Parts: sequence; C-alpha cells; structure tokens
Amino acid sequence: MASSDFIQHPGAGAGPAETSSPSSSPSAPRGEPSGNIPGGSTTVRDRSPGSDYAALSRQVRSAGLLRHRPLRSVTALAVTLFLLTGGWAAFLLIGDSWWQLTVAAVLAFAFTQCGFRGHEAGHRQLFHGKRANDATGLVFGNLFIGLGFGWWVAKHNRHHAHPNQIGRDPDIETGAVVFIDHEARGRTGVAGFVTRHQAALFFPMLLLEGWALHVATFRALRRGRTSAPAPLAVEVLALLVHVAAYLTVVLLVLSPLKALAFVMLQQALFGLYMGVSFAPNHKGMAMPGEHDRPDFLRGQVLTSRNVRGGRVIDFVLGGLNYQIEHHLFPSMPRTALPAAQPLIRAYCAELALPYAQTGLVDSYRQALRHLHAVGAPLRSERRA
Repeated sequence: MASSDFIQHPGAGAGPAETSSPSSSPSAPRGEPSGNIPGGSTTVRDRSPGSDYAALSRQVRSAGLLRHRPLRSVTALAVTLFLLTGGWAAFLLIGDSWWQLTVAAVLAFAFTQCGFRGHEAGHRQLFHGKRANDATGLVFGNLFIGLGFGWWVAKHNRHHAHPNQIGRDPDIETGAVVFIDHEARGRTGVAGFVTRHQAALFFPMLLLEGWALHVATFRALRRGRTSAPAPLAVEVLALLVHVAAYLTVVLLVLSPLKALAFVMLQQALFGLYMGVSFAPNHKGMAMPGEHDRPDFLRGQVLTSRNVRGGRVIDFVLGGLNYQIEHHLFPSMPRTALPAAQPLIRAYCAELALPYAQTGLVDSYRQALRHLHAVGAPLRSERRA
C-alpha cells in the first residue's frame, strides 16, 4: 500500500462530523510529488510531504501561539491544587460518614484535572525549562494521583508519533477493548462476549480504567520501561508516598466498609472521567496501516477529531477537545489552542483537507459506532 493511500475508515465509524474542505483540490506545484489521499468523502491532493506543514508552522509561530505562558500555567496549577486540597480538606472535615461518597466524586474530578496538568507537563506546554515541566509532571502525576509520569511520557510519545496507526499506536492495542477489525476474529469465551458487546460495555468498563492505569504504572516501573525525567528511585518513591498517604488518610477517617466504598467509587469515577476525556479524540477516525508512511500534517489531522464547545467544555476536557491543534503542535500551551483553531481550520480548508469537528455527544456516538462495527463479525459467527 502506498503512503498516499493510508487512510482506512473503519466500518460505520465516520459520523456526521463537520469537515472543512472545499470541493476542489489544489494542484501540486511543479517539481513536487503529488498523490491522492482519501479523507472522508473528499480526495486530498498531497502537494509536497512536509512543505504544507512547514508553511502552517510558520503561520503559527508568527502569531506567537507557541510562546510559553508561565503566568497562566501557574494559575492553572494553582486552581488544580485548590481543587485537590479542597477535596481532601472536605474529606477530613466530614469524617466517618456516607457523605464521603460525594467527596469521592469531587476528588475523582480533581485527580483527572491533575492528570491534565501532567499531560501538559509531558508535552512541555507549561514552562520553557525541561526541569520545571518534569518536576510538575512528577508532582501532579506520581505524587498526587499515583500515575507514573515517566511511563506515561514514553507511551504517549509513541501515540503522538503514530496516532491511530495499526501496530504502532499503543492506544489502540488490543486488550479488553478491540479497535481493529481483524483482531476481533477468533476471540472466544469471556473475551469474545466482551468484544461482541463492547460498544454497550465501553462506558461501564471505563470504571476500571483508573485501576488499569495504576497497574500499568507499577508494571512499567518494575520492568524499567519509562522515560523517567528523574531517577527511577525518585519516581517509585513518589508513587509509594502517594499510596501510603492515600490509604492512611482514608483508613484513619473512615470505617473499613466506608473506606472500601470510598476508594472503589473514587477510583472508578477517576477512570471514567479520564476515559471519557480521551475517547472522543481518535476512536472511529482514520486508521493508517502499520507500514504506511503518511506525511505529518495529514497523518495528524485525518486521525484526530475535535469537539465543539465553549469554556466549560475546554475546562472539563482539559483542552483535549482541540485534538487536531494539539497533535499538530504538541508543545503549544493549552490556553493558546482556541486561538490556533481558526487559523489551522482555515489552512486545512485551503488544502481541501477534511477537518473533523463535532459535538461531545456525537463524538461518543461515532466512537461507539466504530466499536460496534468491530464486534460485528463475532456477532455474525454466533448467529450462524
């Protein structure tokens, strides 16, 4: 398969997302390679690998959108820290009461916001210096919520290098959920049942995502699979301090039954919030084959989906709703993404490059439609 033919739209995965693309494609400049890249219902002319992105990058830089904004970063960190400390303060004040289940929801929200700050630190969005970003990631990741910053950076960098690419993106590797059609075939027993019904089970399974992230963190650290910004011992120590402090506070304040209910609910809602924040970004979008080599601009835009919304959505999703802009410029500060969107969307329109954007509910609908389509062969086998 040629690199210009890399797009594989999964069956029924594409929904009525908005696209920004004129009906005609610009012709390739003389002397530059060209190729047709299917993108949704529009054919895109690949004028020159790299040159289109370079031109966009110049526009973005000249607009000052890649400059670090340390004051805004400190403000965001302070707000997140306030949410976290406020939640734990409420926990201590309420004491041994079933009302703590409400606090569990508040802390699940705060934990996920800490995860967003760790995401920004991992991309060097917060500060200019590497040390400041790494320290922030270790504190807000390892220490505050028990997720390994170094492990996550290593995994997430692979995702950004090959978004939605079969065999290369770790975020679509087959596990409890199957994202790739042919990998669903032959699954039997419990795995087969889950795959057949994975669209219906997707959101309930996200309640286990928090636990899965903790387990993956400790497994990676045990095997030394981490891009540790600090010595491995520091990462491990921060994680152990988090676990010890978390369990000590909970068990000192709550009776055993309430403590169990609190931990289970808090971690379940944390996983659910994390999952629903990341799910709209790529699921159900184009999936390049393992050996395809798309140029950077098209490889990022055609595999990503934006979610419409105002400041509330921006805050709740931690800026991940600007997924196209984020993938094109990972180090762009989160607060600059809204300003970058019209510039990037207009540029995609000039290239007849489909720019996917939809509402939050419809983004989930498209992702679930893809999961349902992947499980279709197993459902057909069962009926046969």
